[in-house]
Amino acid sequence: MGAGTGHADTSVGHGELIRDIDRALTTHGRALLTGPAGAGKTEVAGAVAAAAEARGETVLRLAPEAADRWIPEASAAALLASVPPAVLDRLSGPQRTAIALLRREKDAPRTGRDHVALRLAVVEVLRELAARAPVLLVVDNAQWLDAESTDLLRFALRLTPTGVRALVAECVRGGVPTGETLCGPGTPAVRVPPLGADEVAELLLCHGLPARLAGRIHQASGGNPRLALALGHSLAEAAGARDTSAHHADALPVTGHAREVARRLLAEASVQARRTLLLAALATRPTTALLRRAGRPDAEAELAEAERAALVRVGEDGTVEFTAGALPTALAADTGWPERSAGHAALAAAVDDPVQAVRHRALAVDSPDDRLAAEITEAAAACRRRGQRALAAELGLLAAERTPADRPAEELARLVSAAEDAGWAGRADLARRATRAVLARDASPADRVRARLAVIDAAGQALGTLEETFAHAMAEAAGDPSLRAAVQLRIAWKLNLSDGDPVRSRDAAAEAGALAALGGDQVAEAMALTVRARMGRILGDPGAEAILAEALALPAPEVPLGMRNAPQYLAVRHALFDDRLDDARRQLMVLLPAVQRTGSAEDVFEVLRSLTEVELRSGRCEAASARARRALELTIEAGLSPGPAWYVAAMAEAMGGSFARAAGYARRGVQASREEHDKVFLSRSLHALGLVELATGEATKAVATLRSVAELEAAQKVVDPSVLRWHGELAEALVAADAPDEAGRLLDTVRTVARSLGRPGVVAALDRARGLCLSAQGDAEGAVHLLEATAGRFASLGLPLERGRTLLALARVERRRRRRAPARAALVAAAEVFALAGAAPWVELAREPGPGESGPVPAAAALTEGEARLALLVSRGASNQEAAAKLFLSVKTVEARLTRIYQKLDVRSRAQLAAALAAGGQGGQDAQA
Repeated sequence: MGAGTGHADTSVGHGELIRDIDRALTTHGRALLTGPAGAGKTEVAGAVAAAAEARGETVLRLAPEAADRWIPEASAAALLASVPPAVLDRLSGPQRTAIALLRREKDAPRTGRDHVALRLAVVEVLRELAARAPVLLVVDNAQWLDAESTDLLRFALRLTPTGVRALVAECVRGGVPTGETLCGPGTPAVRVPPLGADEVAELLLCHGLPARLAGRIHQASGGNPRLALALGHSLAEAAGARDTSAHHADALPVTGHAREVARRLLAEASVQARRTLLLAALATRPTTALLRRAGRPDAEAELAEAERAALVRVGEDGTVEFTAGALPTALAADTGWPERSAGHAALAAAVDDPVQAVRHRALAVDSPDDRLAAEITEAAAACRRRGQRALAAELGLLAAERTPADRPAEELARLVSAAEDAGWAGRADLARRATRAVLARDASPADRVRARLAVIDAAGQALGTLEETFAHAMAEAAGDPSLRAAVQLRIAWKLNLSDGDPVRSRDAAAEAGALAALGGDQVAEAMALTVRARMGRILGDPGAEAILAEALALPAPEVPLGMRNAPQYLAVRHALFDDRLDDARRQLMVLLPAVQRTGSAEDVFEVLRSLTEVELRSGRCEAASARARRALELTIEAGLSPGPAWYVAAMAEAMGGSFARAAGYARRGVQASREEHDKVFLSRSLHALGLVELATGEATKAVATLRSVAELEAAQKVVDPSVLRWHGELAEALVAADAPDEAGRLLDTVRTVARSLGRPGVVAALDRARGLCLSAQGDAEGAVHLLEATAGRFASLGLPLERGRTLLALARVERRRRRRAPARAALVAAAEVFALAGAAPWVELAREPGPGESGPVPAAAALTEGEARLALLVSRGASNQEAAAKLFLSVKTVEARLTRIYQKLDVRSRAQLAAALAAGGQGGQDAQA
């Protein structure tokens, strides 16, 4: 008997849950822990037990298995077997005899045992243990307790002293929970919640699985840790078994251990409930009314049972949603063809959407049918018009499967259309499936290229893994300039995104444009010009705007390459880079409904990303957060590459949410972008992380992170500093880390470029950093004048958050030169700006010192931020070596910096340093100016 095997490590995400249990045990002495199989109850209970043992408590663990439920008093015997013999030896004769019989003959008939003595023995054992130290009884898998042991433990717990606490964990299976029987009604119950997408990402990283899978695995697992890990391993193994180009947007393989975990979860429902669940699994949008019409008259009651087992959620309007996406997949896979066919036939007659009716009729049969194939093709076209490209792709594949063998041309056309729809939807699994079928037939070079391009279009950010696909497509396109132009365009995108080489990307786009002009394809020509304009902007080419204007004069590209690569969208990005925020927002609000109609998830994401950035720059943090949330939800729903969405979420959190959450999103964005070789969004996520580190006072870390951005940008030959504005942040971090001279050199270099290109917003950000640099170099007066002027410029540019950050910098400088009133005025002004913008974490940074902090100016105000952090560490007893390790500095740098600190504060020893800081009220807080 034991805790079982196969449990996921769910220490991730359950810190607050463990604290809730501790509070319940402290207050009531009893606590129930519930949740579905695989939710992590065993690990949570183990963590509570480990904490109790660390406090010196006696912990008794009991973890029955399913077979123990049918052995009378088996669990009682297991519990007593864990008690030290010395405690049992002090029991009275009848009690010792009862225990000896139980332990020796637990599988024998119970006739002849003294059950009263046995009950009293358990009570005495618990009392004896409690007299020595507090006792925590942890019962895991309580649903497998045999009835006799349940009755015995209930009796014992009712009579034990307050020093005996009990935590009972179980899967609730209907009726009165075993835990409530043991502990009594009213016992606090704590349910293990599902992990969030962030926590699933952390769980995957802990187990060496790709972080980029987190969104889709969260959706498929419903946040169940055991199922999430099983799915992660299944997907990783499936990708490795195919080839290194396998993309994360594949359908999740609910096989092996993952299917077994899903089966165990589904086993919580009765046979009748599972039949209703099967119909819900086969339907696209199941409701209770639909399931009743499809032949399940007791659907409400059966779904209520499934809801209690945490298998589905039923909305007030009757909508049915599975808690984990893997459940309907496993349910359908484990059901025989006759039952699935009958289910689809029933649904075909019950649904009110003609498209869904056709889909179910197609799935109810498995033989070719010319008329049915034509109907499915019409349904796919209807989905295309609705913007439901993923469903159109699925229907296209169905239509091809139902096409008779004597109509190969129709079958091939349907497969190519399905591939292109899948490319639009970002469904790499469907695109590859359709493309494999095209390549297996006698297809023309044009059809083969179109299918291969769909695979490329569905790959998202992971273009670097498709070298072979590019090579085949280019070879098959030979002789057709339009086809070659289409392939060359994708190569241009890859050269920028995956290779980080805008020069080669620009050259490839020029070649694509020439081929498109030769083939008379003005749409492809416009898109090639767009790539040239985008790369020109990155490279600091003043002619980029003229190239963009030329692209805008040509027909607007729509099908099949997408709005995200169109000149209209690049015009929006340029408006954003130029701080023409009202223009950018106006154009984006026109593009948003347009891209939603096309059904391209990547296009919708791109527009949401830009809207998030516009709202943040404009000081509308709440609106930006809403856009970022929708972008992240869409990424998960559509299976897109998560790196860009995590970057967007990080920036929204960094400005309007939580620095801690922002850092988490940024780190996941870094991880995902590295996994997909996406250099563009790797730079962006690192920038977001560096910004958070700078804001939270981790200057040394910020310098390292932002230097990585600088190296990436240099390797990618980025010249225009308005595209990703990291330069001012790196300079500020260098100043805070006591490297103002290096910061000054960086500012001089970038300022020259920014002024020559006419980037006033960038120049203002550089001037904020310059002000801090002047202060660190001793020119406080010059710093104040520059920062005041810069705050005004940000106001005129319509960049409130940048103005607020500048006011914060001004307060820091004023405080350093011991001018408390101007410092406070700047802080109050910054706080007002941030509050109006909804920039919650920055409001806290701008918090005016409270009444207890209004005494003398702290001695640390005379120090730079880097010096103040070192002074605080040393004053708290850190050695030079320890401080160097903590601050990521060399010991020699620490020694030199300490010498400057002693001179500034006129102290000669560590003791005097500590006294000086304490006198200024600085000893117990972070030494930030």
